[in-house]
Amino acid sequence: MTKSVCAPRLIALLSAICLTSIASAQTRWWRTYGGANEDVGNSVQQTSDGGYIVVGYTQSFSAGDSDVYLIKTDAHGVILWTKLYGGTGDDEGASVRQTTDGGYIIAGTTSSFGAGDDNVYLIKTNASGDTLWTRTYGGKDEDFGYSVRQTSDGGYVIAGRTASFGPGTPGYDNVYLIKTNASGDTLWTRVYGGDNEDFGYSIQQTTDGGYVAVGLTQSFGAGGLDVYLIKTNAAGDTLWTRTYGGTHIDAGYSVRQTSDGGYVIAGWTQSFGLTNYHVYLIKTNATGDTLWTRTYGGSGGDYGVSAQQTSDGGYVMVGYTGSFGAGGYDVYLIKTNGSGDTLWTRTYGDTSDDEGFSVQQTSDGGYVIAGLTYSYGIGTPDYSNVYLIKTDSLGNAGVEEPATRHPAKPTSLLVQPNPFTSVARVPGHETELFTLSDVTGRQVAVCKGDRIGAGLRPGVYFLSPAGTKTGRTATVRVIKAAK
Repeated sequence: MTKSVCAPRLIALLSAICLTSIASAQTRWWRTYGGANEDVGNSVQQTSDGGYIVVGYTQSFSAGDSDVYLIKTDAHGVILWTKLYGGTGDDEGASVRQTTDGGYIIAGTTSSFGAGDDNVYLIKTNASGDTLWTRTYGGKDEDFGYSVRQTSDGGYVIAGRTASFGPGTPGYDNVYLIKTNASGDTLWTRVYGGDNEDFGYSIQQTTDGGYVAVGLTQSFGAGGLDVYLIKTNAAGDTLWTRTYGGTHIDAGYSVRQTSDGGYVIAGWTQSFGLTNYHVYLIKTNATGDTLWTRTYGGSGGDYGVSAQQTSDGGYVMVGYTGSFGAGGYDVYLIKTNGSGDTLWTRTYGDTSDDEGFSVQQTSDGGYVIAGLTYSYGIGTPDYSNVYLIKTDSLGNAGVEEPATRHPAKPTSLLVQPNPFTSVARVPGHETELFTLSDVTGRQVAVCKGDRIGAGLRPGVYFLSPAGTKTGRTATVRVIKAAK
């Protein structure tokens, strides 16, 4: 019997129509949340009722410099309630997860409470966001919390960085892991690293009852900063560590155990002959040995912040791109197959800066992304709002109701390199004076265009020409400051 050569084409066409129909049936929308000042979404999770929980920080509604900002929405992104946590200092939520009792656990950083300048901040709420208890962890110096997960015993594990404890020289951080019981009482803490800068950005409990954490290290590796992967047993004792990268800056921001028992890591790299940063995806086996690596991006600087394995065995990553999109930085979503080969990419945003910090596949097969936007929302052009995007399985997003567009921000200045480990410069403006402000708007430095960021602690700062009132014109990310 003769086979029809049209049959495969017909099947492919029907499959494409089917996929398009499925995608079009999925919920698609985007929303902004916040007020006239700075508001950022750092972490998102779909909740058991089909809605979403988002955490970050707000300066628009805070009692102090900034407060932890928790937003609960329905399945269409409509706000059900919001809550604020904190005091008169800087308080920020970095990670949120729904807990087995239907409430929420939030990890972040506080300068309002605790023993030192900044301490790790853990908040447990009920299903309505009402505080059940709070805890702080750390010493007299700076300690930050970036990632939290509920553990199989009902307690919690937190990853971050500490300048209060560990083998690092004074002024340098080490990776900081904290294990608590269900009431937030400390069961153990561990620090990892060496004499230089070492951060922990993401943690997950593994199927063997231990933990895997990822971040960056200046103490070990090939040079500059390298991706730093740490595997521990259930007591936090190190089983093995791995570093990934080259002689320039390589950072890991997200780690997840994969279905084969290995790990997938997302971050960014400037090694391997790249002239600017690219999204960096690393797949390892169960002992941290590299199976493959991939980089994604163009010539404008591209950063990966969050990744997970998807139900089809591939991967999804979110971050931000200066290479593609409408202008400035845009939210950058990348979908790959199981080998890391690109299936499609999407960008979201407008001509100002828009960045994605957290992504999760949703129950309908689409994706939800949290981050910040300077392009949309009710904030002034110099301040961001929380940006929440719900896509279908092909990364298509819907339209915000109403679509509020910010006026254009002042033209962004080019800062090279950015992020940086010591100092940066503003090409063409090396002799001009600039001011740097922290996330609260407090001016922290005045510097010339050839010495941007000298002496600053790691963090995010905002750059403006000195003596102007036009607002910030560049975002500066310091990974390791000069001494």
